[in-house]
Amino acid sequence: MNAKLIVDRDFVVSELDRRMFGTFVEHMGRCVYGGIYEPGHATADEDGFRGDVLELTKELGTTIVRYPGGNFLSGYNWEDGVGPADKRPVRRDLAWFSTETNQFGTNEFMKWAKKADIEPMFGVNLGTKGPDEARQFLEYCNHEGGSALSDLRKEHGYEKPHDIKFWCLGNEMDGPWQICHKTAEEYGRVALETAKVMRWVDPTIQLAACGSSHRNMPTYGSWEYQVLDHCYDEVDFISLHTYFNNHADSAAEYFGVIELLDAFIKEVAAICDAVGAKRRSHKKIMLSLDEWNVWYKTHKIEHMRVPGWPEAPKLIEEVYNAEDALIVGGALIAMLNNADRVKTACLAQLVNVIGPIMTETGGAAWRQTIFHPFALASKYGHGRVLKSVAESPSYSAKTFPEIPYLYATVIDNPADGTTTVIALNRSLTDSMDVEVELRGLGKDRELVHATELHHSNLKAVNTKDAPNTVAPKENKDVTIDGERLTLRLKPASFNVITTKATAAA
Repeated sequence: MNAKLIVDRDFVVSELDRRMFGTFVEHMGRCVYGGIYEPGHATADEDGFRGDVLELTKELGTTIVRYPGGNFLSGYNWEDGVGPADKRPVRRDLAWFSTETNQFGTNEFMKWAKKADIEPMFGVNLGTKGPDEARQFLEYCNHEGGSALSDLRKEHGYEKPHDIKFWCLGNEMDGPWQICHKTAEEYGRVALETAKVMRWVDPTIQLAACGSSHRNMPTYGSWEYQVLDHCYDEVDFISLHTYFNNHADSAAEYFGVIELLDAFIKEVAAICDAVGAKRRSHKKIMLSLDEWNVWYKTHKIEHMRVPGWPEAPKLIEEVYNAEDALIVGGALIAMLNNADRVKTACLAQLVNVIGPIMTETGGAAWRQTIFHPFALASKYGHGRVLKSVAESPSYSAKTFPEIPYLYATVIDNPADGTTTVIALNRSLTDSMDVEVELRGLGKDRELVHATELHHSNLKAVNTKDAPNTVAPKENKDVTIDGERLTLRLKPASFNVITTKATAAA
């Protein structure tokens, strides 16, 4: 099978916002307790943070992490998670029917974030709480000092402000499963007032309003419009959430969810622009895809609730296969190709709970299959995304009417002269020869890196005892002739190829 990919130095989608490579830590299951935080573990440091998970987090290349939820957020009292640990209240969490000890909270997360070298993305509770609690939480975190709440932070041992810049106004507020879910009118009003007072406390922050919980919500579209009609002038982002499934157990159908993500992004951007046009506004609302991942094997009530209000039970611990990794790789390509609007994104979640990292409590940690495409995209995703034109055979499916076998993006980094091609071959049977034209990007080039993620068994998984069953390998079928690359891509493979210009165009 033959395909072609053309880019030009002068046709740029957007500078790439590195916050696109974010993840998510929620007080759910074993994400926090037994995931990033496990005092007594053989690798735990003086703060109780698992060293093996911390190192894998760094290797993953995550840049920003959303915290503390998620559904958990809509019933969370931030005050419960600060101050002396032995005086913190134990609560019943109605989101996941678990017992929350509050031994890990705001300050612990910020300490972990510093060690992990990531930016925090915090959420405020707009379920059981409202604008007053939100502005108090922000004051505790970001105010220099001289007020009751900023001085309380200092009493808790944190002299300097946390200076958290990105804040989410609630979580999935249109979902009936959400604690105190709201109509678009109700949420739009409270989002507006919350944003207003939070900006009065700290005008340097960025704010994201809740979009629909997913694209199949009955209120999808109208929710986004009505919410933004209230708070357009006070927010910077609207959120998108999506989880991919393979209920048909067909890889060909499964690949169509990537096209649906691209459509979802473009639809929400269009709705944002419609509200802006009504206002005759020059402002553009950006998109925060702050929950996304593959999730369907454990998408049942028994995987989300364990009777008896346990502490940190095993919840939705999805085991990912090679097929799932290709979907995650394709989703990253879709986001990159929409880099002009998608400025933040969070793979949900980081550890154990539908996470790229899996741990055994008291034992080992390992990389799930989906770890690899994310880590590769983050490592080589620097610079600007170029507008690419692909010529490829395609097929039709129930999930989407036309699915090109080649799905790709190109990232150019003027800072170091490198250009990276990220390409997915969606053919299950045929290798693909791809001719790539890098117009105007340097006539003499050398190969820096060529990696493929491929396994002959799409159901293959990584386990504690076989953690490298699905792992990246060198792609040796890359040739360079001036500005032209020729790539051979294995069937059902995710590929990252980086070249560097050795002479000016």
